[in-house]
Amino acid sequence: MKKPGNARGTAKRSNHMKAFALLCVLCVTPITHADEPATMVANPHYTPAGFFDLHVCNWTDRPMFFLAVFSSERSAEVKSVDVIRPDGRPLMGMNLGRYRIVTRKDKPEKHVFIEQLTLPPDATDGWYSARIALHNGEQHFARDYVILHTMAPATGLIPPDGAKDIPVPTALKWDPVPGASHYKVYIQDLWEGALILESKLLSSPHLDLPPGLIKPGGDYIWRVHARDVNENVLLGDFNHGSFTGETRFNTAR
Repeated sequence: MKKPGNARGTAKRSNHMKAFALLCVLCVTPITHADEPATMVANPHYTPAGFFDLHVCNWTDRPMFFLAVFSSERSAEVKSVDVIRPDGRPLMGMNLGRYRIVTRKDKPEKHVFIEQLTLPPDATDGWYSARIALHNGEQHFARDYVILHTMAPATGLIPPDGAKDIPVPTALKWDPVPGASHYKVYIQDLWEGALILESKLLSSPHLDLPPGLIKPGGDYIWRVHARDVNENVLLGDFNHGSFTGETRFNTAR
C-alpha cells in the first residue's frame, strides 16, 4: 500500500527536489585532487593558490551552460577569481562567499567554489583562464582548454522513468553515450528526500547496486552524469558532460 499524498507532503518533496538539484551540482564537480600535486606541476589547471577547471554542461532541464570550479586550501588569502575568455574578454567572476568545505585526512581543509553561466552565443573553443588575486597583491593564472561540444544525455535507462511496482532491481543500466568514457550515478530516496548513493566513477554504462540499498515499497529517482575524459592535463577533470533528467521508479512491496 503506497503512502498517501497531501499538500504538505507535496511541498516537502518539492523542497527535497530543489535540495537534490543543488547537491547534484556539487556532486558532479570533482573535489578529490590536491591543489599542487608534485606529479602534475606542468598541469596548467594548478597554481600555488588553487585549482581551476571549466566544464561545458548539457542538462536536460536547462540550457547548456559553463560550470566553473575553483578549489583551494588557501581560500582565506584569495581576494577574487575572474574567468577570462580566450580573446581576453571577461566571462564571469566567481562568488567567493558560497562554497563547499572538503575535509581530508592528514590534509588541510579545502574550499570548493562553483559558478554557473548559460553558454554565451559567441563562446568559442580555446584557452580559458582564471585570474586568482590574493589579498597580498599576488596574482596567479590557471588555464583550461575548452572544446565546445554537446554531449547527449544517457538514454535507454533501466528501470525507465515511470516504472511502477517493479521487483527490487539489483543493477541500473543505460545505453552507452557517444563520446563518453566515464559515468556517475546518483540515487535519491523520494520519500526521505535524501541522496542515498553517489557512485564511484564508472567506465561502463552499468551499476551493480549494493544489497539493501533499494527497498520494497520504495520510491526513487536516479540520474546519470556522463563525461568525456577524466583528469586530462589539457581538458581538466573533464571537458564536456551531460546529465539526465529525473528518472523515477517505485518497487513492489
